[in-house]
Amino acid sequence: MGQNDIRVGVDIGGTFTDVALLHPGGLTTGKVLTEYSQPEQAIIDAIVKAAGDAGVGLGEIGQVIHGTTLVTNALIERRGAKTALITTEGFRDVIEMRSENRFEQYDLNLTLPVPLVPREHRFTLSERMAPEGEVLLPLDPGEVEAMVERIRDGGFEAVAIGLIHAYANDAHEVAMGAALRTAMPGLSVSLSSVISPQMRELPRFNTVIANAYVQPRVADYLGRLVARLGDIGVTAPVFMLHSGGGLISVETAAQQPVRLLESGPAGGAIFAADLARAHGLDKVLSFDMGGTTAKICLIEEGAPKTANTFEVARTYRFKKGSGMTVSTPVVEMVEIGAGGGSIASIDSLGRLQVGPRSAGSEPGPASYGRGGEDPTVTDANLLLGRLDPENFAGGSIPLLPDRAEAVAARLELSPHDAAFGITELVDENMANAARVHTVENGRDIEHFTMIAFGGGAPLHACRLCEKLGIRAALVPPGAGVGSAIGFLKAPFSFEASRGLFQRLDAFDAGAVNEALEALEAEARAFVEEGAEGAETAVRLTAQMRYSGQGWEIPVLLERKRFGADDVAMILAAFETAYRTLFGRIIEGLPVEITNWVLSVSTVLPKVKPVAHQSGGSPAPVIRTRRFYDAALRAHVDASEVDRASMTVGMTVEGPAIIVESETSTIVTTAYRAIAQSDGALLLLAKETRE
Repeated sequence: MGQNDIRVGVDIGGTFTDVALLHPGGLTTGKVLTEYSQPEQAIIDAIVKAAGDAGVGLGEIGQVIHGTTLVTNALIERRGAKTALITTEGFRDVIEMRSENRFEQYDLNLTLPVPLVPREHRFTLSERMAPEGEVLLPLDPGEVEAMVERIRDGGFEAVAIGLIHAYANDAHEVAMGAALRTAMPGLSVSLSSVISPQMRELPRFNTVIANAYVQPRVADYLGRLVARLGDIGVTAPVFMLHSGGGLISVETAAQQPVRLLESGPAGGAIFAADLARAHGLDKVLSFDMGGTTAKICLIEEGAPKTANTFEVARTYRFKKGSGMTVSTPVVEMVEIGAGGGSIASIDSLGRLQVGPRSAGSEPGPASYGRGGEDPTVTDANLLLGRLDPENFAGGSIPLLPDRAEAVAARLELSPHDAAFGITELVDENMANAARVHTVENGRDIEHFTMIAFGGGAPLHACRLCEKLGIRAALVPPGAGVGSAIGFLKAPFSFEASRGLFQRLDAFDAGAVNEALEALEAEARAFVEEGAEGAETAVRLTAQMRYSGQGWEIPVLLERKRFGADDVAMILAAFETAYRTLFGRIIEGLPVEITNWVLSVSTVLPKVKPVAHQSGGSPAPVIRTRRFYDAALRAHVDASEVDRASMTVGMTVEGPAIIVESETSTIVTTAYRAIAQSDGALLLLAKETRE
């Protein structure tokens, strides 16, 4: 292993900043608390700590891979640039009118997201393109000059340009953007035809606005990060994990930061997908529970499920439909407020509720002793005996049971009842989210294997499996910093898209092939920034629907170029995908293609298959501890086992607690844990045939 093979992944979460350093001696991982005011400081601290633990010089690091929640947080907290929107006359209020969907049908006081750009900062041009790209109303040069002066006089830091049908012809957007950049070279200008060249003006406008809004802040942050790394001797190139699960250069990320929206959670999905391939699992439920949220993702045939739209900045934090829809490639997952720092309270009807508010890292759960005054999931797990107060986070954060008991009294329950109620409610919320997500994708959850990682997931995995009827779960090595490890396993990739509306009965293969060639060239150019000469794979998806429907479904196509005789093949692929989702097809309706999506990614190295271990000698027990087994509604005497002492095939019968520096795995009475050859723990229901 040379210098270029020493790589470090760093993931900033809402509570912890996780680090994973791959070096000649193996993999060194760790956690530090996230600093909200200076997120780059936590990265520096984490890298310095990991390098010191591994005995690696900072100058020896050959690559830094980073994922961040900065973009999402900036949109949620409205901490972006002063932004203007330039659009076509008559479409100024699209982002405020939204889709007219009432996500809470009977709420008379419904709160909708406030647009990132207020109405007085939204300006229009008298121009118009047709859906096929013809110029219906030319752009007036005098109007362009007047718009430049208006932007200059307004003191704007960023401008989003979203003109109608710019995905079909970008000439007017390019001309307006060029005029602004010439007059104000320091201005951040984002074009919808570059950021999201797809049909549907609402998500396209939202996406280009979100990009412009955060671009100055993200570019400044990434510039500071690279400079600070250089100051401590890390001169390696920095790459970012984008929300679709691949790596892009820091320069691309600075220009298109909207692609970073879900970069941290995407790392976790890659981590789980890599483990699924190694264990030969075709149907996996990825369960990532950290300090602030829990994320659930479906992984089939070794790849996480992806989507082209995503909601951010929800007014009802985890309510689908209440956010701002952006169109950018993203690993599709369900996110709920069920992290270790999620705060419990009593609502106006006297019911116990958990989340969506989180104590985060500042001040953190009450048991941290850092000023937290609210009961959290971590406090509840401590009171139920699932956490060792002397050995939390490797002993770096001593927990205070008396503080957890004191804040539990606020819930007007005994400390034990409050703790049980909090954990059981969180587990049921997560189970329900998993059920809904799998049903929406036409799957039966009982046939899946769970992969649990993140600091909180191993504590809750067995109970979640009990609720879902899942018989087997895997807790991988390094589970506490799974997303950071996932960064090290991510391919270089870029996804390009284009709106090109066609009915299948009028399919124009020439126009489609021309568009696909341009998309592939665009995607390859970005991939070669970080992986020139590497073997690549191309993935093509058509967004399709029946004529008259209001939304499309993604249809994966094997062929990358088409002839007129391929219409039957495309139709068959659409009907297969439609039947999988909805159970039937609709006979007699014409089919349409709205958007094409093409991604290029480097080919991942083949994983080493892991032979299944069905059990062997019992693992050595450190001591006996008591914890509360929710399924039995009783305290049980549990064996405490050091995970590092478990060799291949060793078995731990539940109830048990398997401890390590970054998390603990709770093995309930109904399960047993078996050490696998790659260091993973297989949690298996006892009545399951091995």
